[in-house]
Amino acid sequence: MADRFTIIRNGRLVDVRRREAAAADILIEGDRIQSVGVAGMEAPPDARVIDASDRAMMPGLVNGHVHGHGTLAKGLVGDRWPLELFLNAMPGMTGNRTLEDKYLNGLVAAVEMIRKGCTACYDLFFEFPMPSRDGLAAVGRAYQDAGIRAVIAPMLADKSLYQAYPNLIDDVPELLRAKLTAFQLAPYEASADALEAIYADWPFDRDMIRPAIAPTIPLHCSDEFLVRCRDLARAYDLPLQTHLAETKTQALIGLRRYGRTLTAHIEKLGMLGPHFSAAHAIWLDGDDLGRLADNGASIVHAPVSNMRFGSGLAHLRPALDRGINVGIATDAANSSDQLNMFESTRLAALISRVQTHDFGQWLGADEVLQMATVGSAHAMGLGGVVGEIAPGFKADIVFLDLCHINYVPCHDMITQIVFTENGGAVDSVMIGGRMVLDRGHLTTIDEKKLRLDAANAAERLFAANTPMRSFAKDLQSIVGHFCRNLACESYHVERLGLPRES
Repeated sequence: MADRFTIIRNGRLVDVRRREAAAADILIEGDRIQSVGVAGMEAPPDARVIDASDRAMMPGLVNGHVHGHGTLAKGLVGDRWPLELFLNAMPGMTGNRTLEDKYLNGLVAAVEMIRKGCTACYDLFFEFPMPSRDGLAAVGRAYQDAGIRAVIAPMLADKSLYQAYPNLIDDVPELLRAKLTAFQLAPYEASADALEAIYADWPFDRDMIRPAIAPTIPLHCSDEFLVRCRDLARAYDLPLQTHLAETKTQALIGLRRYGRTLTAHIEKLGMLGPHFSAAHAIWLDGDDLGRLADNGASIVHAPVSNMRFGSGLAHLRPALDRGINVGIATDAANSSDQLNMFESTRLAALISRVQTHDFGQWLGADEVLQMATVGSAHAMGLGGVVGEIAPGFKADIVFLDLCHINYVPCHDMITQIVFTENGGAVDSVMIGGRMVLDRGHLTTIDEKKLRLDAANAAERLFAANTPMRSFAKDLQSIVGHFCRNLACESYHVERLGLPRES
C-alpha cells in the first residue's frame, strides 16, 4: 500500500511536449499525482521522500498490444516465418498448459516489461478452445503480483487458420486434412457466454486489472461472432481490439470474401468507435483510414513483429494527418522476441525515415514518445489515467539513471530516450505510487524463483508439444507456398520496401 503522501525530489522531469527535462519535484497522494512543481516545493511533513538525484523521471511506457500467452515460447519462432507459418505453428508453441503455466507466462512478461520501463499493457490473452475464468484469473493474478497495470482482452476466434483461409485446406494431403478438421475452436456462442459471465463478475480491482475483448482477426471470426463481441463491448463498456489487415494475404482474402476491405467490413458490422483499436493496421488504404478517423478509432503500431514476419511497413503519417490516435506496442515475446517498448518506439521513428524523402513527414522523437505513452493509453481505455506525469494522473513513473552511458553526454533528453535508450538505464519503476523496481531490485516477486520455475515449465512444455510441432512442420511448406503465391498477387496499396526494377 502506498504511503498517503510521497514527494519525489531532485529529479529532472521529462516533458515530451516541451522537449525538455527540467528540475522538478512531484507530490503524490496515494496512487495519484497531486502536483508537479519547482525543485524544493512544499510537501506534508510526514511525506515519504524519494531522492531522484541524477535521475530523469519519465511517464511509464504503455504497451498497446501484447500476448502474455507467448512468453514461455520465446525463441521458438522460426527464423524465416511469415505470420501464417507462425499461426500454423501456434498449437505446438502454446499447447498443454496448466493454470500455473498460464500464470508464469504472465509473470515473465510483466517482469520483462517492468525492467524495460513499461508500466501498463494491453494483453490479448489466448486459451484453447475457449477462454476460461480460471485461465484469465491466472494471468490477471500474475500481473497483480508483479504490480503492473494491465487491460486483459481474451482473444477470441471460432475459425482456425484453415477455415479462415479458403482453399488452403484443399492443398493439404487427405491424411493430414483429417487431423486438421478435428482441430476445432469452441462455437462462438459458448465463448461469448463464458466471457459475459466473467465480465459480470470481474475478479480484480479494475483500477489495476481491467477487462477488454479481442476478436483476434476478422477472418478468423464469423460475422455473428464479431457482432456478439461488438455488443459485449458496448454492454460492459469495454475496449475492443483486433488484428486488422496485418498481412497482404489477409487483405486480399478479406477483399474476396466480403467484396470490400476488412476495415470497411467491420465498419459495416458496427465495430468501429472510440473504444476500438486496430493492431498492426498495415495494409490500409486512404478510405480505411478515413473510416477509422470518422469513428474516433485508434491504431496500435507494432513495428518489430511487423518486420519480424515480413508483414510490411505501416504508414503512420497519413493516419496522424487524419487525427487518428496512434499507440505503440511490442507484440508478443514469441512474435517479436522481446517486450522492449524502447525498441518499438525507436523503430517507429526510424521506419518513417525510409518511407519518404520528405523529411518533414518523418515521425519526430517527441511524436513517437507521445504515441508510446499517451497514444497507447488512449487506445486501451486509459486516456487521462496514465501516460503523463501531471496532476490527477496515476503515479506511473520510470526513473532513468543519467549516469548510465546512454546519457553520457546528455544533450537532448527526448532524442536520447527515443534513439539511444534500450532499457539499460531503467533504474526504478513506480506504478500507482508503489516502487515495483527500486534501484534495480524487483520488490514484488522473487526473480530467482521465477527464472527456475519458468525454465522448468518451458522444458516440460517443449517435450509435451513435440507431436504438435512435428505436425506443424509437415504443413509448413503447404502453408508457405499457398500464402506466398497469394501475396504475390496485386493489391491496391503497397507496404513492402520492394526495390524498383533497374
